[in-house]
Amino acid sequence: MEIHGLDLDQAGRCRHYHLAVDVAALKCSRCQKYYACYRCHDALENHHFMACERENWPVLCGICGCLMQFAQYQQGSCPRCGHDFNPGCHRHCRIYFK
Repeated sequence: MEIHGLDLDQAGRCRHYHLAVDVAALKCSRCQKYYACYRCHDALENHHFMACERENWPVLCGICGCLMQFAQYQQGSCPRCGHDFNPGCHRHCRIYFK
């Protein structure tokens, strides 16, 4: 799976979110692409980011490529590689998940 965004590093961190824990890519339900963040998506696509259903594998780990459902993501780290996710992302939950 490919992560899209602006100025990405190898783990999918973008120009907007680039802390060590910013490695979760989120899927847009309209275009079905994984983006580093909604701001990158909206800059690169001709439509606004649309939230996915929580059970439709909306999260991709930028470290190991693990696809996960919302419940797995909400645990705070990747279930495959154990890399931590940014705990501050809960503030954007309504943007990314239905």
